[in-house]
Parts: sequence; C-alpha cells; structure tokens
Amino acid sequence: MTEVAGPIPESCTVSCQAATSIETLNRTCHCLSLDDEALRRGLEADLGARGMSRAMVETHPHLFASVPMFVSRQHVERMAQVIGAVEAVVATSHFRRAVLAWSPETARYDPGSPGGLLGYDFHLGFTGPQLIEINTNPGGALLNTVVGRAHRSCCAGVAGLAMAPMEADAIEEALFTVFMTEWRLQRKDAPLRSVAIVDEAPEQQYLYPEFLLYRHLFSRHGIEVSICDPRELIRKDTQLWHGSRPIDFVYNRLTDFALEQPAHIELKLAYHAGDVVVSPHPRAHMLYADKRNLTLLCDETFLRETGVSDETVATLLAAIPRTEIMTISNRDALWTKRRELFFKPATGYGSKAAYRGEKLTKRVWEEITKSTYVAQALVVPSERHVAGIESATTLKADVRNFAYAGVVKLVAARLYQGQTTNFRTPGGGFAPVFTEKFLAKFPEMDG
Repeated sequence: MTEVAGPIPESCTVSCQAATSIETLNRTCHCLSLDDEALRRGLEADLGARGMSRAMVETHPHLFASVPMFVSRQHVERMAQVIGAVEAVVATSHFRRAVLAWSPETARYDPGSPGGLLGYDFHLGFTGPQLIEINTNPGGALLNTVVGRAHRSCCAGVAGLAMAPMEADAIEEALFTVFMTEWRLQRKDAPLRSVAIVDEAPEQQYLYPEFLLYRHLFSRHGIEVSICDPRELIRKDTQLWHGSRPIDFVYNRLTDFALEQPAHIELKLAYHAGDVVVSPHPRAHMLYADKRNLTLLCDETFLRETGVSDETVATLLAAIPRTEIMTISNRDALWTKRRELFFKPATGYGSKAAYRGEKLTKRVWEEITKSTYVAQALVVPSERHVAGIESATTLKADVRNFAYAGVVKLVAARLYQGQTTNFRTPGGGFAPVFTEKFLAKFPEMDG
C-alpha cells in the first residue's frame, strides 16, 4: 500500500521513548494514528483493493479502532502456552467423556477435523493473561488484517513494529490454509470447488464486511463462493445445493451451534450424512466453546485425573479465572458475592445475555436462574487510551488469539466501553496488536 502520511511527530516520539512499560505505552502512545484522515484513506484503499465498497468505513464507523494495542512478547508467548495447555486437556478421553454430559446429540458426531479457527479471549490481568472464554467461528480475523495494514500505511514509524505473530499478508494465507486443512482431513485430495458462507440474513449481520473479505480470499484461489441464509440450502442427490450450485464446503457463521433450529435442517442432514464439509462444526463447539468446559479447565482435581503434565495443570490454574456452573444449591452464595463475578450463559456467544455481577438487578437475576449459566471470577480488562474522544479517553481491551489446532495465527484486540465488546464506541473496534520489534527499542519491557 502507498504511504499516506509522514513521519511520527517529534513530540509523540519523545513521549513513546519515555515509556517504561507496555502499560505506559497503551496509556500515552498515539503515534500510529495521529492522522485520522490518513487511517480512513488507508482502510478505504485496502477494502477497495479487495472488491469492497469504500463506504464501508462510513457505514461501520466503530468497526476499526483508531489506535493499535501494545502487548509484550512475554504475554504473547504466555497466551500461546495457555492455548497449548487447553489443547493438551481437550485431547484426553477423560475430558471428552466429561463434556458429553452436557452436549447435544449433534455434537457427538465426529466428521474427522478439528473444526476450524478458534478465538481464545484474554484479559491481561496483573497476574498475567487470563483466559475468559473460547469461541468457535470467531469474527474479526480478516478484518484485523485490514486494520493492521491501514495502521502501517498511515505512519512511517510503524515499519519498526511487528504484528503478532505474523504480518497481515501472511495471515491471510494462513487462514486460507486452515480451511484447506479442514477440507483435506475430510476429503483427502479431492478438489475444493465451491464454498458457502452461511449465516442468518447475512447481509444484515454487522460483520457482513468480513464475509465479503472471505469471498475475495476464496475467489483469489479459484473457488466459487456463495454468501447465503441457511434457508436457501437444499439437500438432494447426496449433495448440498445453493440454487444451481453444488456446495462442497460450508463456512459456518451460525450461532445455532448444534444446528437444532428447524431452519437449519437441510444443513444438519447434509452434515451428518457427510455430504458437505462444515467448519466450524458442532463437535468443535462441544469440545471448546461451551462455557461449562471452563469449570473443568480450572479444576485441579479434574485436570490431574486427565493425566496431563504438572506443567499443563499449573499453566491452566494460573490462567483461567475460577468458573463454576450455577445450580440451585449454590445460587444464593453466588448472589451474595455477585460483585466479584461475571455471569455467562453456558452456550452463549458474542457477550449476549452476559452480565457483570455488580450490574445485576433482582429481576434479571431471577431470569438467569431459570437458564444454564456459569459464574466466573471477574477479571478487569486491560485499558487503552484513545486521544480525541471528548466523552471518555480510556477504553477497555480484550485480546483475542485466533488459533487452529493449538497454533496461533493472529493476535488482535477489541477496544470498547461498557460491560462487554459492542462495536458502538467512538475510537473503539478491532485493533491490531503490535509487539516484538517495537519492544526491541524498549528492552526493559521484555519480561
């Protein structure tokens, strides 16, 4: 991309050089996006090059953050270790038998692949990264490559930084390789000819721009792509069809993780019959994303029963906030200490129906006790200062690791205000994470 802005202003450079920790940088450094117009032009150019409307920057004003997030190499490596520890436990038969206790029948079918990209969401607490949840079909991977390139292009000083763990162009190919791995594990050497990106009313989804980016990525590799509602899919002749196009692979962005809704019956039947490759699939959600799984991953007795190493046990106990399933027997105690807890629906997604305990009213409490919820020890999120916002200058930050089969492909942040991420905050949205080369200039931060 063409450089669209000049060098870092001297005053800001001095401010960054005075920083003595990564937290200081997140409070004081605004070098990378001082020129909002330059950032906007960079985003528009990148989106336009991928066949998307440049007006997307205007229609989604809080999708892309105005500043990046700084995360130390030590924290990046620690998050990767936690993800590896989770994988070690999930691979055990003891863990898999345990999660079957709360899994729907659909999730018990094993199609033969891990099930696509996962999102591991962390808060960077005082004791190190804390894993607050794991998600299947995590949004934002390709969108973060766009914003990462835009931040690079709007400031010459970014040349000294590195995205974590690899640069944007490499990330796109790494994500494509994830899909091809899912395909080959189920279809061996058969050619992948067509993909359907499936979600409810896809054009109305806030992350629809990412669907367009994935369409561009697949098309660049010679694969035909449909973006469609699951109601448009028909199963016939041992094949799933969208109109007159046979579908080989469904990139599943549905939040009906077990494919239980009547509108998804054609997709469910095709998936169980092996007529189509689906990723992420219900089994992946069962193994990783059901919030009840966290109660096992922070239980020392259970972890030792799995047979994993002492190091794996120690890693998980240090990194996963205490989580327990809410029951009739413990709910009074949980209400008493609610200010120290965060409550999440067991099969929830996207922070929907999740509540910080101190914000709970008695009415809402009575409602959630009728559903299956987990209570998790509250971990205060990191913060990032954003210049130029009159109403508030400090935003909260979640750090998401996009990983496949235990290997991290991308680390990115989401900046926001409120209880949970919402893409409604001025200056907030997806933010690239920079580390490594930048830290070489500040050796006191490393470790």
